[in-house]
Amino acid sequence: MKNIGVVSYNIHCNFTNYGSALQSWALCKTIERLGYKPMLMDYCPDILRDKNPLDPFKNMWDKDAESRRMCELTMPAIRENYYKFDRFYTERFNRSHAYTSENFNDCVAAEGLDGFVCGSDTIFCPDEFGIDDGYYANYACMRGRSISYAASFGDPHFTPETYALLDARLKNFKAIGIRESGMVPYIKQHVNVPVSQVIDPTLLLSSTDFDELAQEPEKKEPYLLLYARRYNPKMEAYAIDVAKKNGWRIVEISLRATNAERGHEMRYDAGVEEFIGLVRQAAFVVTNSYHGMIVSFHYCRPFKLFSREQCDTKISEVATILNVQSVVDGYVHDEFNNCRDEKGSRIPLRASSLAFLKQSLEENF
Repeated sequence: MKNIGVVSYNIHCNFTNYGSALQSWALCKTIERLGYKPMLMDYCPDILRDKNPLDPFKNMWDKDAESRRMCELTMPAIRENYYKFDRFYTERFNRSHAYTSENFNDCVAAEGLDGFVCGSDTIFCPDEFGIDDGYYANYACMRGRSISYAASFGDPHFTPETYALLDARLKNFKAIGIRESGMVPYIKQHVNVPVSQVIDPTLLLSSTDFDELAQEPEKKEPYLLLYARRYNPKMEAYAIDVAKKNGWRIVEISLRATNAERGHEMRYDAGVEEFIGLVRQAAFVVTNSYHGMIVSFHYCRPFKLFSREQCDTKISEVATILNVQSVVDGYVHDEFNNCRDEKGSRIPLRASSLAFLKQSLEENF
């Protein structure tokens, strides 16, 4: 059985991220089903080496005093959340030793790897990570023995210099699968390997797969789940209004700690398993999270999706793929008969994406 190292944005970050954990879990699970032994690479890019989820203040998205105060008040939950994520990465994966740019080339011999898959998430986004050697398979041990699957460019801003660097790095891959369609023509012009738009690995699975993770919430009465990856007062007001009209309580995953004074059940402490359970049992989900939308879709939960900086392209593309109805200030999905069937065969691009990954693995490893 061939050993495949999976390189992505997950373990090392400024704030823990359900989507980053779930896309890595789903990709590893899919690779395993295709007959390979995946290993989650504990890789920290240089640009993330000063990031610490237990000390997030220096690298917060919003720098205003109120946002900092909210983060400070949330620190007990942030700490609990961090340790749950670390346990998830340790217990749910075949996890490698720790690697950085200083020792990454040692990993092939140390871990017995036969090749690498880079993806998913926005690992190709120059605004977030630059053109990172691990994400672009540019370490000597990766060149010519790597593929990408569902790597994302996010909402990128390239310069002539970064385009030149991109062109060179793309040649490291034997096959390139990316999440959004916009860069496919450009990549095809600059490489002579298979290039395809593919769906996020979480869409390769079904709700039954996520049931393996789901941890039921303790309280059973109906609730609206508000999951905010970044504070949006308009989204918050919408959630409060919908919950009030329907007589639902609000369970909230965000840094707005003082919303507990409004009666919201604040759950930033929730681990990955608890997050899945909270989505599965929600009466309604309000979110600006890409993977919050996907998990809601898997469980046929009605949801309202709001935009978020640097995420609009990937959100709008997957919303289109899933046939989510567009509305003025986001996307709303409340047509239960549009949900995919249990095997996921109604999800567009699913069969072709799985075929791309299968063929890329077979031909290159």
